Amino acid sequence: MSISKEDRERIAAAIQSAEAKTSSEIVCVLAQASANTTALPILIAAVVALALPWVFMGLTALTLQRILSLQVLVFLALLIVLCLPSVRVALLPRKARRAIAHRAAMEQFIRRGVARIKDRPGILIFVSLAERYARIVVDDDVAARIPQSKWQGAVDALVSHMRDGRIADGFIAAIEACGNELAQHFPGTDASRNELPDRLYLI
Repeated sequence: MSISKEDRERIAAAIQSAEAKTSSEIVCVLAQASANTTALPILIAAVVALALPWVFMGLTALTLQRILSLQVLVFLALLIVLCLPSVRVALLPRKARRAIAHRAAMEQFIRRGVARIKDRPGILIFVSLAERYARIVVDDDVAARIPQSKWQGAVDALVSHMRDGRIADGFIAAIEACGNELAQHFPGTDASRNELPDRLYLI
């Protein structure tokens, strides 16, 4: 899935609108994939390629040179296919995929500066497409006042739109829901200032 410049601008406008009602910061991140490990695809390709000569030697009369050439070609072909993001993610168990995506969300929470905002609570809306994972990560101030269960409606709206391929609409719905929740506990003040960029980060 790709997201257009117009959709990114719509998301940025939604963040600005939501933050106008609250003293909180809202950061959005869209990842194509959280899992970037190639160890498993390499292992599978290597095992199949190493087993191939034994199969050919027992079943065919091909020369050793031809068998070794086929071994290299099979290894490279498998490696290319298995390293495709969707295939690479599908090779991992569901629990492992979720754990990797969760770790990526926590890393983005720190990397995007949400955890370092002074005197302003902050949240991160994170989506990883390959893992089909969505999560809202909040800082300690927000967690102390708003239970995690309150964010489920925003996550559900986000996931529902994503299933239909409407990434921007999903983010906008989640941003609005989060903004309304934050405004109840952290209303905006004249002293509130925007410390983080109002944009969608693509990784």
